[in-house]
Amino acid sequence: MRKSKKISVGNINVGGGAPVSVQSMLNVPSDDISGNVAQAQRLEKAGCDIIRAAVPDIGAASLIKTLKENCGMPVVADIHFDYRLAVAAVKAGADAIRINPGNIGSEERVKAVADACGSAGIPIRVGVNSGSLEKSILEKYKGPTPAALVESAVYHASLLEKNGFYDIAVSIKSS
Repeated sequence: MRKSKKISVGNINVGGGAPVSVQSMLNVPSDDISGNVAQAQRLEKAGCDIIRAAVPDIGAASLIKTLKENCGMPVVADIHFDYRLAVAAVKAGADAIRINPGNIGSEERVKAVADACGSAGIPIRVGVNSGSLEKSILEKYKGPTPAALVESAVYHASLLEKNGFYDIAVSIKSS
């Protein structure tokens, strides 16, 4: 059996022997608040346990609060490029933050996200994607190889741990 640590995304335990949970990403444009709420409610009715919503700009952070007010599921804020969006999503009540290490930025920015999530008591999902690996790793491995994906994930999880943050989930995908 593989060893993993249990983390909590809202009221749902993930890892560490917890039952498998169903998570879905909303695919309605983030500025369509009513459309996102309707889709989240349909997912909840279908048995979804956790929803993930893109936060592409500061205005989208308000979607997190609205989803939490209208759905009974934990909400994960999916962050790309701007670490300040993660901090805003935490303030809006996100139950977890998903960062893409290939585009979140410097160690200082990762620390800011770790500090915000640590203060709120919520986990961070390090979501490594072959399409956005760091340039240095792509050069080292001559492309988005499995080893490159693992190195990126391990490096970014270790950055969080270096900053005293340990409630980490890791996901890796190549598409």
